[in-house]
Amino acid sequence: MGEGVGETVGPDVWETCRDLIPAGSVFAFLAEHRGRLFPAQMFADMYPSANGRPSMPPQILAAAITVQALHGLSDFETVLELRCDLRWKAARGLGLHDMAFDPSLLAYFRRRLARSARPNRVFEAVREVVNATGVIKSKHRRALDSTVLDDAVATQDTVTQIIAAVRAVIREVPGAGEVAAVHCTAHDYHDPGKPRIAWNDKQARAELVDALVTDALRLLGHLPEQQLGEKAANAVGILALVAGQDVEPAEDSDGRDGRWRITQGTAPNRMVSTVDPESRHVHKTRSHQQDGFKAHLAMEPETGLYTAVALRPGAGPEHHEAMVGIDLLTGEDEPVDAFGDSAYSTGDARHSLETAGHRLFLKPAPLRPAVPGGFTLDDFVIDTVAAIVTCPAGHTVPLSAPGGQHHQRKASFKDVCAGCPLRERCTKAKAGRILTIRPHHDLLAAARRQAATDPDWQADYRRWRPPVERAVAWLVHHGNRKIRYRGTIKNDTWLHTRAAALNLRRLINLGLTRTNGTWHLAPVNT
Repeated sequence: MGEGVGETVGPDVWETCRDLIPAGSVFAFLAEHRGRLFPAQMFADMYPSANGRPSMPPQILAAAITVQALHGLSDFETVLELRCDLRWKAARGLGLHDMAFDPSLLAYFRRRLARSARPNRVFEAVREVVNATGVIKSKHRRALDSTVLDDAVATQDTVTQIIAAVRAVIREVPGAGEVAAVHCTAHDYHDPGKPRIAWNDKQARAELVDALVTDALRLLGHLPEQQLGEKAANAVGILALVAGQDVEPAEDSDGRDGRWRITQGTAPNRMVSTVDPESRHVHKTRSHQQDGFKAHLAMEPETGLYTAVALRPGAGPEHHEAMVGIDLLTGEDEPVDAFGDSAYSTGDARHSLETAGHRLFLKPAPLRPAVPGGFTLDDFVIDTVAAIVTCPAGHTVPLSAPGGQHHQRKASFKDVCAGCPLRERCTKAKAGRILTIRPHHDLLAAARRQAATDPDWQADYRRWRPPVERAVAWLVHHGNRKIRYRGTIKNDTWLHTRAAALNLRRLINLGLTRTNGTWHLAPVNT
């Protein structure tokens, strides 16, 4: 780990140009307190060896990536600012004539940080300052939200993905090139471009897809038995995935004759690019789709400070808002009032959060009637303890025992629906109405009643839920809607650094200062 030598190239910018650096800015704060916020020992575990050439001190690089994340700059742009802008030089402790360093050093430092035992230590360091000031100590509200971040790669179609995946296997797996030369004939895989066919000819496209999938399966089936390294194993796994996610047996095929076509519809959790295998199609709303990741956040709505953030793939039940929301609140020292929209209001999430003691202001998802304008689930009297259900017409049927997927329960009104005068308002099913009662039904029903009838609950939700949307806007400002890196790990580290920089700026605006070795908030003149 490199150490500062105590000398600068030219006059020290902070010492000689202090009056030119905007007071109350992140630049001025880091110029004065950089060593206290990011002490050298904070990064010692990232540089375990005493050998090798001296590196740039990590606390200097930590300050650089913090300001970089705040302003949404590339590595090249960041180094250019460090060379030419007095504010950036002051924040990093550079001299007037210092030429900074090569941009690749920032990527090298971020990679070390992302692969370390504490990849989010920059965020944690700022959080320690937040805790030291006591600014949120007595504030027990947390608002939850998520936003889609566009990925840094182009979305690939099926043909492009299969060709790229085959090329990766040939490149990474020993012996794969020889196998491909014998068994793969649909395309010249030394050519990264698309095959030359009549792309407006539906039959030609179908024949190409069939041939490419056949090539991929032949290549996978004839690879020599051997122990694969990480890159080779990943290449084989990606090829197996792309060869199957977008295709299905041909229309007149029994699935065993090796004839394929593009599948009708989109595969769940579909990989959109072999360049970034973790990027996914993301549906934030029913009408709007993006490709990328989801940034999840928890914030304290009075101060606007982020208390926790996480970046996850954009698809998959384990990455749903309700599941990630539970994780965002696990670090709280005591129960909080949790505010969130209907995405967080699943039965499992409510059960987990209420068990942890949190008070929930999560907007319940609306119920959809089986018949437009007709009866919803809440129009039935459902007694889960006695295991009986009474319909709006007064008919009572038993509720089945828990079983099946997710322990759902069923209440069947088939026999009593035939002559019921309310049938047209209840169901269109010829066999009669069947209710599906999901786990934690009583929790969800109570939440719907509270949201509809409790004016205090409604007032609190309207007051404390909207500030999180402003926090989302801060997060994606300065072009940060599109992320710069590939993969969940690197982008999650970036997200934490971005949140740390925004928190630091917010603390400074609230009057952050250090007196007698203690962080605290001084009154700010307005």
